[in-house]
Amino acid sequence: MRQDLRPYWLKKIYLAYRRWYTDYFLRPECSEFGPNETVMKPWYVHISGPNISIGRNFTAIGEPMHRVEIGVWGREEGAGRIEIGDCVLMSPGSRISASDEITVGDGTMFANGAYVTDSDWHTLYDRTERDQRVTPVHIGRNVWLGDHATVLKGVSIGDNSVVAARAVVTKDVPANVVVAGNPARVVKELDPSRGYITRMDYFAKPEELARFFDEVDRQVLGKNSFWFWLCSVVYPASKKKRK
Repeated sequence: MRQDLRPYWLKKIYLAYRRWYTDYFLRPECSEFGPNETVMKPWYVHISGPNISIGRNFTAIGEPMHRVEIGVWGREEGAGRIEIGDCVLMSPGSRISASDEITVGDGTMFANGAYVTDSDWHTLYDRTERDQRVTPVHIGRNVWLGDHATVLKGVSIGDNSVVAARAVVTKDVPANVVVAGNPARVVKELDPSRGYITRMDYFAKPEELARFFDEVDRQVLGKNSFWFWLCSVVYPASKKKRK
């Protein structure tokens, strides 16, 4: 992991700006947006359309070439919805595109490039029309969508299940299984009696968690020099001289 050379106070300013950007540009795009969010590089997160609800402790990680996108394109003005539960993670390049209805349960994790949609958006023989059938997608709690996994229209995924990397889900997935392949099929059954440690557990006390990370930043970055950091930005090779 790249060493953070910023002084503590500079990182605090950056985090304050990040929160302001989220509140000013992203929060108004949602009908609901819960507290304690962590939106990394929010300028690379795009939210559009009506009736988008996001729960508490939401985490999104945007990157320049891998934006996080959440969008509703309803059949008519004001139609369609996306409901995202608490403690959901959306990694770089992950997307949710709803025509009618997509729900995502608490603690679900989207890996890099994971995609969920409830529509083909065009019919096979009329590429100007959307299929008239409504085919909502419902993803349960504590689901893990792997790297570039795709969940297609009309699918329900049960709690705690895992969709493997590059899998294409075209049919319902029961709870507590791993599916893989194209089309995805069950390759492993999980044992729910062992219990799961989830993102809901991790964020059980978000205020304490925030204080913990703030104290870590204070200790790790407290002795960093502003001038050395500035030099490292202007002249990156200077970072090697420090080692």
